Amino acid sequence: MRKERDFIGEAELPHDALYGIHSWRAMQNFNNNSPFNLEWYKAIGIVKQACYVTAISFSRAAELKYPEKELPPGCKDISILELLEEIAIKISQGEYFNHFVVPAIQGGAGTAINMNINEIICNAGLQKLGLDSGSYDKIDPFLHANIFQSTNDVIPTALKVAMMNQLNILETSINELRSSFEKHEQLSRKQLRIAYTQMQQAVPSSFGLLFGAWADALSRDWWRVSKCFERIKVTNLGGGATGTGMSIPRYFIMEVTENLRKITGLPVTRSENHTDSTQNLDTIVEVSAILKAHAVNLEKIAADLRLLASDITGTPEIYLPQKQTGSSIMPGKVNPVISEFIISCAHKVYANDMLISNLCGQGSLDLNAYLPVIGNAMLESIHLLIKADQSMLANLVNELEVKSETAHEKLFHSPAITTILLPVIGYKKATELALLMKKDNINIYQANERMGYIDLKLLEKLLLPENLLKLGYSLNDIDSNSSS
Repeated sequence: MRKERDFIGEAELPHDALYGIHSWRAMQNFNNNSPFNLEWYKAIGIVKQACYVTAISFSRAAELKYPEKELPPGCKDISILELLEEIAIKISQGEYFNHFVVPAIQGGAGTAINMNINEIICNAGLQKLGLDSGSYDKIDPFLHANIFQSTNDVIPTALKVAMMNQLNILETSINELRSSFEKHEQLSRKQLRIAYTQMQQAVPSSFGLLFGAWADALSRDWWRVSKCFERIKVTNLGGGATGTGMSIPRYFIMEVTENLRKITGLPVTRSENHTDSTQNLDTIVEVSAILKAHAVNLEKIAADLRLLASDITGTPEIYLPQKQTGSSIMPGKVNPVISEFIISCAHKVYANDMLISNLCGQGSLDLNAYLPVIGNAMLESIHLLIKADQSMLANLVNELEVKSETAHEKLFHSPAITTILLPVIGYKKATELALLMKKDNINIYQANERMGYIDLKLLEKLLLPENLLKLGYSLNDIDSNSSS
């Protein structure tokens, strides 16, 4: 064991632990097992790397331009900053995560997060030099690891980096899902089905139109997600505690975001108003709303697929691949577990959106103290949507089959098909045909043969897929002479 001290008191820590007393206090104060997001952890390493690169550049430039001036504390030994840069890169690759002990649900606006990273960086550096963890007279968590930084600019900037990295993956997953639905649309363009409104049979439609509607909804999702980068690209890095840049070199403020952009390849930009970007999280709320819109579309599609493949509708019109046993007692039962998973993910995103909105509104004056919970909820939502997209694609859509003969037979026995006859025989006679079909369970040809309302050749023409699916009609379409 080793002892560490802060101005509150003293604590005993495991000898080889990379975390320190500040992390230990957070463990005691926020005693829960909510896991911190790994992608955010990695992104903090990236932001720290940019800070050390900029601090090194500042120190070298200052030595050249002002050789007679004393450098600020922490800048005097560039080799230490170079070592910290190496450790930050390792953090950005996920190393030392087992020494990150601060839970996701916490207080303190992220100070515990920042100090846990600072302590890991210091102690990993000390061990690399062959020194004991906790030898902060050599490398200090505040003086060196936190050089020219504040929790209030590093942690939210890292959140935006993590969000952008994950949004890139989400964009791809949405686009791949949309593309698969477009392929189904092309393959089933003329495969007829009954459309349903309010769970009741409505009018003739096609599976091509159904798949095309889903593809268009996902296309809008893709477009909205692609715009999220514009919403969150502005960072407050270099702004310090409240955006004033107090105790931070102007050189650092002007250069650090550019270095972050070079390292990440992401479109991050320096805020023109660090005070605004430090205290206001409305852009996070906006992105959350965009994620919620995608969740809504996923839930709708998953629920529709589940319904169309359900035993409740008789012989299903869509076959969903069987993925796992559905019951421990009912033999041969298979449940729509993928749809259920996607719907569950969507509702977790809705819950996260409410949490994010409520806590972003809880920001007071110059800072929002709830950023850790907000950020973890945001990253969880993005992760869930990526997995929902990927699961829908791999486990539902790629292997989905349309039972076109079943759907066609249902349509021609459905009173819904009489809607096509309204321009020819009017609502009253069409209703009589529909009621007869329903009463005697016969198709439209049989009902019309009994009633004699329309010429058979014209009926056959009107019931062709290209006419059933045509957008509107012209008078030529209902001219009985044109059917001969």
